Amino acid sequence: MSRILDQRFLLLVISFVTSLQSTKVLSEWKKCGDRECETAMSRVQATTDYVGPDCRYLNFKTGEEIMVYSKLSRKNENLWTGSKGKDFGYFPKDAVKVEEVFIAEEVEVLTKETDFLCLHGDKYAFE
Repeated sequence: MSRILDQRFLLLVISFVTSLQSTKVLSEWKKCGDRECETAMSRVQATTDYVGPDCRYLNFKTGEEIMVYSKLSRKNENLWTGSKGKDFGYFPKDAVKVEEVFIAEEVEVLTKETDFLCLHGDKYAFE
């Protein structure tokens, strides 16, 4: 009985640590095409397959096209945000090549807490 309780406690701790990582703020600033970050900045093509570490990241295969809507700045400049079909998330800029630029002049804005939550269907999932 004690061993079962120890295993359950360990699973609870692992679950808690994982949920903290998946809601962690990746950067306090981002660059966008407009102040609301609603305008696509560019169209890129994946140069490699990518599977992100959690649900905030966009998974893709080599050759797929992605629309870029923001780029994290200052603290974590290597992550961009974009969409592929109905999927949306973060991905490393080194995994793509720029095909077409729509917005040349970027606007730097503060990130919001909701920028770092997982979106499942039509609602946010608080991990």
